[in-house]
Amino acid sequence: MATFETTARFEKDWADLDPADKERFKRALRGFIADLATGKFRAGLRVKRVQGTQGVFEMTFAPDGRATWQYGEELQPGLAHVIWRRIGTHDVLTRPPGP
Repeated sequence: MATFETTARFEKDWADLDPADKERFKRALRGFIADLATGKFRAGLRVKRVQGTQGVFEMTFAPDGRATWQYGEELQPGLAHVIWRRIGTHDVLTRPPGP
């Protein structure tokens, strides 16, 4: 199974997220984790690179719910490591990236 970490900014965003969106993210995360193992993400997650970035991706978890992430250095050989950067509405894609 892949390994994960979160940025301080993701943690703050998470704290501000409403309970319904937290549940939607958790449901989407199950599919995301399964797809990491295959290297091909299901269409419903709409995983794609964030425009204007190198190596930062977004995942859709609700109609206006987005989470941004990037691959980090593998902590266990052969297992993807994901760093969750931001989570919230589509606005998380337009704000400057940062911790």
